[in-house]
Amino acid sequence: MADAAVSVPSTSGARHQLSVLARFGIVWVTLALFVVLAITTDGFLTAPNLRNVLDQQATLLIAASVATLTMIAGGFDVSIAAVAVVAPLVALRVENATGSVVVALIAGCAFGLAVGLANGSIVAFARINSFITTLAMSFIVFGLGYIVSERSILRPVSENFRDIARTRVLSLTTATWISLAVVAVAWVSLAGTRFGRHVYATGGNAEAARLAGVRTRRIVVSVFALSGLAAGLAGVVAASRTISATPSDDFSFVFGVIAAIVVGGTSIAGGTGAVWRTLLGALFIAFMVNGFNLHQVDPIWQRVIQGVVILVAVAADAWSRSRRS
Repeated sequence: MADAAVSVPSTSGARHQLSVLARFGIVWVTLALFVVLAITTDGFLTAPNLRNVLDQQATLLIAASVATLTMIAGGFDVSIAAVAVVAPLVALRVENATGSVVVALIAGCAFGLAVGLANGSIVAFARINSFITTLAMSFIVFGLGYIVSERSILRPVSENFRDIARTRVLSLTTATWISLAVVAVAWVSLAGTRFGRHVYATGGNAEAARLAGVRTRRIVVSVFALSGLAAGLAGVVAASRTISATPSDDFSFVFGVIAAIVVGGTSIAGGTGAVWRTLLGALFIAFMVNGFNLHQVDPIWQRVIQGVVILVAVAADAWSRSRRS
């Protein structure tokens, strides 16, 4: 009897430790990677390099932090890439016509918001799968991009357009500050408001949430609208950095966004996750790629390793959910 009495707390303690490791795993691996690179890689732990990493991740963080809410609510938005490509084309058309950078920024964001509202309304009211809906919307939006741009590269007529992303404040670019502000707003909205609790409830069990009084359709429309808005802002910031926008049908941006969210530990099944996890997931991938570049690792092997990391992250999520069930 004594042996049995002792074994229970031991098992409970082990489970608690595993729970802590699973919950904060992204924190430990990101810190470990940072320390390893700082010790082994010349030039990594320098202010210019770290500022450059933050600046390069700015547009991804803008889109990924808000897309985290969509995934937690049980949605999957692949139209982010299309919006990020076409919103700056719309913005630059407006800027070319009006000469106003502010109006151009509003136009780009408004375009993203409109696409997001359309996505959310279709998913919520027509009950079409979010992946199919946003994939179809991507092709529509990409087509609109070619129409808006007339198949040509667009450039601003005002020198002030570059200031959206490239002005430095306290040694950081405005692109970095914008991304940090968006992360903060998304983080607080999800973790500290009724809206955030309803997002978790909708993704965890939409029917139970509806019966409990949560307006799940409104939540779905809201998170997709916010995702489109953030993608539009990210696209305009990216165009400000490069001082141009090009029509294309490139889906690569959304893959980076999904990778950051998934590696951070947000469940693709919905109901669990956090914006801080996405932030660390993005930083983990950014540090890894930065380390690869500083060590001059072949880009082909970089892709292979990143793919393995994403698979491991998804497998860890599946294992964690199976342990809880």
